[in-house]
Amino acid sequence: MGSFIFRVLANGVALWVASLIVPGIAFGSGSDTLNTVITIAAVGLVFGLLNAVLKPILFVLSLPALILTLGLFTFVLNAIMLSITSWAASGLGLAFDVNEFWWDAIFGALIVSIVSTMLNLFNPSDARG
Repeated sequence: MGSFIFRVLANGVALWVASLIVPGIAFGSGSDTLNTVITIAAVGLVFGLLNAVLKPILFVLSLPALILTLGLFTFVLNAIMLSITSWAASGLGLAFDVNEFWWDAIFGALIVSIVSTMLNLFNPSDARG
């Protein structure tokens, strides 16, 4: 359970960092700090759930493209997941928006991948002894 919560928080922080770096990714108006933090955590949860359920299906369906591009199509898959998260978040009433697929989503997916990988290195539940 602790590992799941850590990963949700890591996803939320990674999405927040991407929103700071990429101008086309935004978390609502941000007038209230507590509301923004709750939104970031909720979007991190949505992103994590979509990655757990939908990404393996998309991975298998895009296996020929992944092989043909020697794995570089993974960036496009991650951008698709970020765009789907934006769509799902707006459907849930969460203030998270990714404006443009080719620039914002792909660059944002790269940032999210790097930051979440770095944060998951510090996951205490994944200690291998």
